[in-house]
Amino acid sequence: EIPPAMLALYRRAAATCRGLPWTVLAAIGTVESDNGTSTLPGVHSGANAAGAEGPMQELPSTFAEYDQPVPPGGTNPPSPYDPTDAVYAAARDLCANGAENGADLNGAVFAYNHSDSYVTEVLDLAQSYGETEAQTVAAGTAGAVALDWALAQVGTPYRWGGETPGVGFDCSGLVQSAYAAAGVTLPRTAQEQYDATTKLGPSDPVEPGDLVFFGSGPNAIEHVGIVVQPGVMVDAPHTGADVRVESYGGWAGLVGVSQPM
Repeated sequence: EIPPAMLALYRRAAATCRGLPWTVLAAIGTVESDNGTSTLPGVHSGANAAGAEGPMQELPSTFAEYDQPVPPGGTNPPSPYDPTDAVYAAARDLCANGAENGADLNGAVFAYNHSDSYVTEVLDLAQSYGETEAQTVAAGTAGAVALDWALAQVGTPYRWGGETPGVGFDCSGLVQSAYAAAGVTLPRTAQEQYDATTKLGPSDPVEPGDLVFFGSGPNAIEHVGIVVQPGVMVDAPHTGADVRVESYGGWAGLVGVSQPM
């Protein structure tokens, strides 16, 4: 139901507000504009009858209050019609009105749109998204959830020891956080992750969500990435670079591929 690019955006923006489930942002985007796919007035240009604009249907004054700083991938100056700008502004709006630390999600959604029926609709839809994600993880596709989460972090700066969305990751911090979002606990360092995961043999198929490890040998792991498709990974590469999708064929020292479960 949610386009992959918007799903990744909801996850990335929600991660900037501790306690705000991505499902609430996604539910608002679905209710307001069918995740930006609606052709109703105000979604892509102009305004609706209430004066709201963009995929998250924010009033100009509200958007202006929450449109800074410009998020990674947003436009400058920010635009309510740009999905990245709009979703991040909505996340900040909710965070400022009760969503931080999960203090009052009902109140945050009510502040977004002063309607009890709207609050019920959004939170019911958010709950259904959460249940669907839980079923996906339980069905054994945690790798797909982890990969989706990691792809949502593309553009986040590399930071040694980093494990914070929107702030910075190192290679193993990205992997640990991505799998934590899928309900799988992994150790912190690349070497520990290599030691703790199930190694694939030369003839085993490589699947999205598998982990690729690099170094001078099994006891000297220096880097890890998450497979997007065979030959391609998402990773936090090195100081001065951002989380990105790249070929892993160009990396020297491929030690092996493993599955976290």
